Order: sequence, then C-alpha cells, then structure tokens
Amino acid sequence: MQLENRLESIISKVRSYHPDPDVAQLREAFAFANRMHEGQTRKSGEPYMTHPLEVMDIIADLRLDVASLVAGLLHDTVEDTETTVEDLRVRFGEDVAFLVDGLTKLSKFQFNTRQEAQAENIRKMIIAMSRDLRVIMVKLADRLHNMRTLKHMNPSSQERISLETMDIYSPLAHRLGLHWVKTELEDLAFRYLHTEAYYEIAEKVASKKRQRQSFIREVRHILEDLLREHGIEPEVYGRPKNFWSIYRKMRAQQIEFEQVFDILAFRILVDERAQCYEALGLVHNLWKPIPGRFKDYIAIAKPNGYQSLHTSVIGPYQERIEIQIRTHDMHKVAEEGIAAHWLYKEGKAVPDKDDQKFAWLHQLMEEHQDHEDPVEFLESVKIDLFHDEVYVFTPNGDVLSFPKGATPVDFAYAIHSEIGQRCSGAKVNGQMVPLKHKLKNGDIVEILTHKNQRPNKDWLSFVKTGRARTKIRNAVRKEQRERSKELGRELLDKELKHHNTNIRAWERSGKLQQAVELSRFSSVDEMLADIGYGKTQADKVTEKIYPPEAPEEKKREPDNRLGQIWEKIAHRGKTGVVLDGIGDVMVTYARCCNPVPGDPIVGFVTRGRGLSVHTRDCNRIDHLEPERQIDVRWSTDTEVPDSSRRSVSVKVYCTDKPGLLANISQSFSQAGVNISQAQCVTTEDRRAVNTFEVIVSNSEQLKRAMKNIEKIRGVYKVERITS
Repeated sequence: MQLENRLESIISKVRSYHPDPDVAQLREAFAFANRMHEGQTRKSGEPYMTHPLEVMDIIADLRLDVASLVAGLLHDTVEDTETTVEDLRVRFGEDVAFLVDGLTKLSKFQFNTRQEAQAENIRKMIIAMSRDLRVIMVKLADRLHNMRTLKHMNPSSQERISLETMDIYSPLAHRLGLHWVKTELEDLAFRYLHTEAYYEIAEKVASKKRQRQSFIREVRHILEDLLREHGIEPEVYGRPKNFWSIYRKMRAQQIEFEQVFDILAFRILVDERAQCYEALGLVHNLWKPIPGRFKDYIAIAKPNGYQSLHTSVIGPYQERIEIQIRTHDMHKVAEEGIAAHWLYKEGKAVPDKDDQKFAWLHQLMEEHQDHEDPVEFLESVKIDLFHDEVYVFTPNGDVLSFPKGATPVDFAYAIHSEIGQRCSGAKVNGQMVPLKHKLKNGDIVEILTHKNQRPNKDWLSFVKTGRARTKIRNAVRKEQRERSKELGRELLDKELKHHNTNIRAWERSGKLQQAVELSRFSSVDEMLADIGYGKTQADKVTEKIYPPEAPEEKKREPDNRLGQIWEKIAHRGKTGVVLDGIGDVMVTYARCCNPVPGDPIVGFVTRGRGLSVHTRDCNRIDHLEPERQIDVRWSTDTEVPDSSRRSVSVKVYCTDKPGLLANISQSFSQAGVNISQAQCVTTEDRRAVNTFEVIVSNSEQLKRAMKNIEKIRGVYKVERITS
C-alpha cells in the first residue's frame, strides 16, 4: 500500500503540469513493473520498486510527458527481469520501448575491460539520445536517484560511479540546461570522491548559517528597495554556492576555505530584458564592481540556451558577492533547460539540426561515425562535454562556443572538416597568429587554407576539442598507412626480384591475390601495410607462392631495412613491452616522459639502443623520425616482470603543517608505491611543494596513490611530472 500511495502522490504532481495525462497507462506500467521486480531488493534492503518510483518522481520534477514517466517505471525491467523490449512494445507502444531500449545496458555482450563496456554503453545512449532527447532525461533521473542512495554501495563502486557522474552525467545535465540536476549530481559525487574535503566545507558552511542568513536578508532588502525606487518590481534570492564549486575555486587558486570570499550568490528576477541592464547599472552604482567579473550571457547566450547577466561586487561589510540578473522567462530556462520548452504531445523529441542549442549533440554523433574504438569515443565525449567555455565570432558574426584554451585549428574543424584539413594559417581580430594561439572571449577568427596543406601530428599537442583531435588523428593514421603501403609494395617488389619477377607481374597473373588469401589477409592493402609496418616479412609472403626448395637450407635474410634493425635489437628476456605478440625485445624507456605500464605508448626503433618507448602524448616524439615509429603495447601477462617497474616523479602542492608529509608517505605506501627520493621546499606563505621519485608497477597504481593523496586535508594539487 505504501508504494501505491507513493504512485498516487507522483500522479498528482504530474496533473499539476500536464494538461491531460494518461493516468491509466501510468498505473498499468506501475503494476507491470511491480510484478516483474517482485522479490527483488536494493542494496539498502528496500523493495526494488522504490527505485523506479523515485526515478518517476524526478521525471515529474523535470515536467516530462507520459511516455517518459512510463519509461522511468520500466527502465530496469529489460535488464533485470525476463521482460524483453518486444514485450514493452506490444504492451506500452513504440515510444516506451525505444526509450527503455536506449537506457538498457549492453549486459549481454562481452567486453575486454570495464572501461570498454562503459564506453560502449555511453555510445549507445548518445546514439539513442540523438534520436530522442527523452532518453538522456530519463537516464539523468535514474542516475540522480542512484547517487542519492549511493551510501549503500561499497567504496570502490561509490568511487567508480561518482567519477563517471562527474565525467559524463553532470556535464550532460549542464549541456541540457538542467542546472539543479547538474549541481546536485556534482555535490553528491564530490561527497564520495573527496569525502574529507566535502564534510569540511559542509561543516564550515553550516557553522555560519545564522550569520549568513542575516546577511542574505539584509542584502535582499537593500536590492529590493533600490530597484523599487526606480520602478522595477524584482524577486531577489540569496544562497551559498554549491560545495563542489567552492572546492573547485579552492583548488584552482590554491587557497583555504576562509580565503574564498564570494561564497554567496544572489539572483535578481525582473519582468523585461531591458530591466536586466537597468538593474545592473543600479547595482554597479551602489556597490563597486570587481574588474573582469562581468559576463553578458543575455546578448550572447550559452549553447544550452542559458541567459543571464553575471557580475561580482564588493557589497556590505566589504563582502564579495556574486549577482545574477535575468527575467522570469530566462530563469525558467536556466532551471529547467530543455524541459522549459517541452511540448506535451506524443511523439519523439528529435533535436533539430538547425537548432544551435543541440549543435554539440550532432557533433558528438559525427564523432561516433569516426570512432571504431569505443574507449577513444568516450575520451572524445569527455573532452567535448567537460570544459569551461570561450565564445568567439566568425567573420560573418556567428557565435561559436569552444573549450577554454581552444585554438584556431579547433575553430577550423568546427566550421567544416575540410577547412580543418586544409588549415594553413589564421587571423584573430585581423592579426596573423600561430595555429596554437589560444582563443579568448569575443575574438573574431578567420581561417586561411591551402589546397596542399595536410593535418600535422603536432596539432594534437594543442587542440582542445574532441572533433579536431579525432579528425587529425584519423588523417595522420591514414597518411601513415598510405606510406606503409607504399613501403610494403617496394619491399615486396624487391623480394620478388629474387624470383625473377615483380609485383606488377603478380598482379596480372593473380598471384598477388592468391598470396593475400594464403597469408590470411583481408585485402592486398592490408598485407602491403603490414609489410611496410614491419609486422610481416616480405619473404614470408613470397614463400606462399614459391616454397623453399631446400627446407634445411639456411634461410636468406629479406631485404627489409626496418626488419634488419629489428633483428639486431631483439633478445630473450621479458621486458613488459610487446610488438604484435613478440615480447623478447630490447627496450629503453624514454626519460622525457617516463612511461609506466598502463600508459598509452608508442615505440621508436633507435640506432644501437633497441626500442625506445614513449607515452603517446610525449612532446619529444614529434621531433623523431616518423618512419622509425612502430606500434607497441604493454604485455598482458599476469606476472609483470621486475624490469617493468618504473620510476616516476610526482609533485604535491600543500600547506606546510606538521604531520602532512607523513600522511602523504602513508598514502603512497598503502597503494603499494615505494618512495625512492623526496625533495621538500617550503615558501614564506606557509605552503610546501614536495617532489617525490616513486617506483610503480603500472599507471593504475600511480593514479590510485595520487587520488588518495588528493583526499588529504591541506593538499591542493597532485600532478605527475614529465620533462
């Protein structure tokens, strides 16, 4: 009966905003889900059905339609019960079936790693979201309730789910303009990712609650009286910023809580747009504005439709306060996002390709077309979703949004892929600038192109958008593959001369295709590229057509320069690095980037020092000969050889107080990391910079240690150092 009562209270909420909801379908969906989940419980011990009901309640807070509410009730039935998508289609219709299918994890598929499974699930959700935005709205409701009840999960699950929430779901809520969902997700994730810091901030905010409430009342009265004197009837609200935004400011500026001055934010709501600017002038006339802190999101709205004026001023008692000024209609969009424009009609909510609010979504879908690797796709999604924004203009006056630190190359690819590929120079505000120039708010950007220009691998070191990174990476790979095919063709042709023939004769006679099939390649191009990369020797291919006459005779070395060098550097003894299944190679690890197992790596065949291994993002590899580059990977052997344990430098920025160094050392020790050397430097303002040389087995062990150190009270920043 308790569950039924909860259902009826949610239905009452739905009736408050929906003109004519299909209540019968809502009750039928509840009865069906309740029957399917019968006997199932949550980690808390509560009946499982409490979760779908609370998800439905959040969907009602988002003011969505009946199909979304039904999908909220049924979203776990396909994954956790015997129900199929077809069952839902027959009983509840196509809309509900599509939404639930878009939300259902790919649990029946096998993936090599948890990260790969997560990436493929995110990809599936975004594909569905591009066809119907209600998919992500329901998913956000599901994630929000799961985060509210995360205390019942084990610590490792809490950390994993919170990190995913910060990386994917909070930025998605921001993109959709769902401010209250975004801030609640951030604070909930913050609680589990940085527990000590969360409760420290919560305690300090609560300790001054009475004093803060008195200050808020005083400021509200001042602002209301001021605006009413000038004929404006406002609504004024005051509140402390959410905990995560306070913590971010503390870390970014490396300051303590007591040094964060603008913790309070005030919001002024007025009737008309012109009154926003009038109110701004009155506020600046009353209190001194802080330079550089004014932003006009009314004239230039954010991509998600958000509009408001932002300013920071020195208020009463010399307190810094942030003030947002907007109309009531703007406020509705700011709080409800896309839901503020929701049309109550049955049918899919398909984002219009011409609507700039959803340009980011269509861009993500374009990335999907270019990514075969789901993990690479997820990396691109995180880059494009999680950033501070910079607004720049095209020469025609159109406004485009980019991540902070974006460059003209990012701008070029945002205009069109072909412009990015042919980008040869750029003008910003009429002046020529380097392609790595960082764009600023209000810049007018013009791209220069040349027909012979090609994407440069160096661009990967400074572009910021996932779109640019993906397009450049694909172009570079394609160019490298073409070079490898040409080299492979040349090496095979040289080998065939030993048999008094050539590759053209093989093509005419069909022997080239025969060699492809006998060597089990899918195409001629694949075989030639493998020969060019050094993965396959040319004589092994010719042997498929011309078997050796005397098997006991000593095999002649192929005419393959890279292969000859490779033979010289190979030796027995495990190193932890593998070249296409060959683990017995002489390896040196580049000191410039200190790769450790788990880092993405690339190898270079050196002269006399074997294979030099660098991280893929190492700045030095751009200056090495590309023809000596070779693909390598870390060994997947369960027993990691001692030679793969690596020395890494870690820098810790913190306050200078007794016991902190011991806590940092203990965190390293708990993660199984040995400290080989430490250097500690203190400054006059009671801060310390500690540099540790540590020995680690893999990147995950290092990340775990760094994450533990970040949680220590008094630590501002932890970073891995590369030269």
